[in-house]
Amino acid sequence: MSNQTAHRASARLRSITPSATLAVDAKAKALKAQGVPVIGFGAGEPDFPTPNQIVEAAAKACHDPRMHRYSPASGLPELREAIAAKTLRDSGYEVDPSQILVTNGGKQALFEAFAAVLDPGDEVLLPTPYWTTYPEAIKLAGGTTVPVFAGADQDYKVTVDQLEEARTDKTVALLHCSPSNPTGTVYTPEETRQIGQWALEHGIWVITDEIYEHLLYDGTQTAHVVKLVPELADQTLVLNGVAKTYAMTGWRVGWMVGPQDMVKAATSFQSHLTSNVNNVAQWAAKTALEGGLEDVERMRQAFDRRRRTMIDMLSEIEGLTVPTPKGAFYAYPSVEGLLNTSIRGTTCTTSAELADFILKEAEVAVVPGEAFGPSGFIRLSYALSDDDLAEGVGRIQKLLADRN
Repeated sequence: MSNQTAHRASARLRSITPSATLAVDAKAKALKAQGVPVIGFGAGEPDFPTPNQIVEAAAKACHDPRMHRYSPASGLPELREAIAAKTLRDSGYEVDPSQILVTNGGKQALFEAFAAVLDPGDEVLLPTPYWTTYPEAIKLAGGTTVPVFAGADQDYKVTVDQLEEARTDKTVALLHCSPSNPTGTVYTPEETRQIGQWALEHGIWVITDEIYEHLLYDGTQTAHVVKLVPELADQTLVLNGVAKTYAMTGWRVGWMVGPQDMVKAATSFQSHLTSNVNNVAQWAAKTALEGGLEDVERMRQAFDRRRRTMIDMLSEIEGLTVPTPKGAFYAYPSVEGLLNTSIRGTTCTTSAELADFILKEAEVAVVPGEAFGPSGFIRLSYALSDDDLAEGVGRIQKLLADRN
């Protein structure tokens, strides 16, 4: 009886590591609710409201009786058509709506992608630092994560040589995320083409996460692996959604694009798991994709302004190495130069300890590198107001300057 009490949940679910990014954000919000003036850099979502025309379309859809019923598990036909048109417009290649599965956010697309391609024991090459959910999705699908690390000295980008060194006869898939969460790094078209060509030559699935595709800076070019290596289309699953581009994180609409047989298998899985995605949210997503990108550009410009402010301020801190992010809305400085040094009489040996110290002493919440791979880094989102950003980084500057 004692063993049953100790382990009521299954080993499968006990193996899951809670999301560190959501935990940091929740902790900051809880402290703020208690009156502590915490500034949180943990959020991975735009701080803008969803554009009004999208909200109005959703409100109108609420009164349409068709939206009150079950709809196809694969997604509303109108939304799948809009995703196909958006893929041609933004990525430069054609897909048929039958190659598209609409999911409850990008996370569900990710889990279903790994469920579709992995059998127990299969290995997935995971460029590191990585988004905290990737290894959990691989684990739950029965796969094994093989981290491939690239540090600040490589601008957090892995090379084909590194991937080849990590490849074994059990390697089935590669996760590719550009622009990257957590680092903000962006692979160039040539780097993307080389990785795609390597995967094609070795019969490796590419699961490419393109959720931040519109958030690019400094003239950085987009790079879509299927466009650059068309032959790879038959072994690529493209994951995307409206969350980051249109400030729609709470609407929970994502999608998967891939070969028809894989999309059919994932759709069958989803038909048992959740059935259709919320119809009103799907209609809102359709409206977003069919509209212009003016609101997106306005948000991108605000992120760019904040990015430059954050990088300039972080670069003034002695001991930080701060690569300039070219996409998404994150900075990912190396704090290795601050570890094992005394700050206000405290010596931190890991980035997790440093993040706790910054929260306690400066009342600023950052996410430690342990959430994304090795210790020695922190992630700061610049998806917050200009004033909060300047105040928060200013507090960090003041704290880290107080070394013994």
